[in-house]
Amino acid sequence: MKDHPLPPPRGTIPPPVPPPRGAVPSTKAIISIVLPVYNEEASLPMLHQKIVEAMSLERRPYEVIYVDDGSEDESPEIIAELAEKNSAVTGILLRRNFGQSGATAAGIDCASGEIIVIMDSDLQNDPTDIPKLIARIDSGADIVSGWRKERKDNALLRNFPSWVANKLIRKISGLPIHDLGCSLKAYRKEIIKEVKLYGETHRFIAIYAHMIGGNVEEVVVQHHPRQFGKTSYGLSRVIKVLLDLITLKYMLSYATKPIYFFGKIALFVAFLGICSMTGLFIHKFVFGTSFIRSPFILLSSMIFLVAFQTLLTGVIAEILMRVYHESQEKPVYHIRKIIDKRPCSPASEKSPE
Repeated sequence: MKDHPLPPPRGTIPPPVPPPRGAVPSTKAIISIVLPVYNEEASLPMLHQKIVEAMSLERRPYEVIYVDDGSEDESPEIIAELAEKNSAVTGILLRRNFGQSGATAAGIDCASGEIIVIMDSDLQNDPTDIPKLIARIDSGADIVSGWRKERKDNALLRNFPSWVANKLIRKISGLPIHDLGCSLKAYRKEIIKEVKLYGETHRFIAIYAHMIGGNVEEVVVQHHPRQFGKTSYGLSRVIKVLLDLITLKYMLSYATKPIYFFGKIALFVAFLGICSMTGLFIHKFVFGTSFIRSPFILLSSMIFLVAFQTLLTGVIAEILMRVYHESQEKPVYHIRKIIDKRPCSPASEKSPE
């Protein structure tokens, strides 16, 4: 059995990536690997070494794009050192924390590869799975999603909510993907460049790509326990996912005909109002109860109306936000600095140092 080299000690930087053996020299990367980074100083050196080892099997050029999303540790310094020592690495340092969707969008905008791979930087995704995803793209798929079949997370706090969310997502979207929450995915450039990322919609990139005609497949990938730091996800993420599912259902079914969506809710609320009025009349004329002695039915009706009005306001705000960004071409991130040896033109202009 072939011995694998030990990972470098924490804080050390791997040597520059050599050109793939037998590859034809090219000024344009064929594969772009995008990694959003937030407080991952301990995992970055080992992660980069694993990426180098995995990509050494690919007989084509590649690039690695680290996007620091306003980290509060030494992650920006490590990314800068990787980029300075390695021409295959690009470092993007955002001005503040814009969230995973914003960081992912920055990396995608800067990517020049024909195939774009997106993965987390916490070492739970395994870079050795990247060639498997790329092979499926080469075979004709437009999007390849990783499936963490044997997930190494807390069963109650992470795995069960994820299972429920994926069941709901499959039912709503009609996309038969087991693990849409897996960050390890590969895309054809022409597909992923068409997807606009806002809020926390990085979870649904594959669905949005499928909406515009992309062929989505999935492969089983490895998943490792988190080695360093603490996860930024908790039970609050379940609420966010449920709210995102409402938006997803709206965008899939009613984006071009909103009157159907609002009309159905309006009719349902009207039906509740009719039921409430019927109950009031029954209390009045059958049991002889005065209207003023039945405050709870009126109160319940008002609560239902306020709840639905709030929900509709949220949907309208989501639509207005999308229109605002797309019509004025407003970026969802702002770059502080780009560390690279080649030109890069993301949606947000470079700020002077």
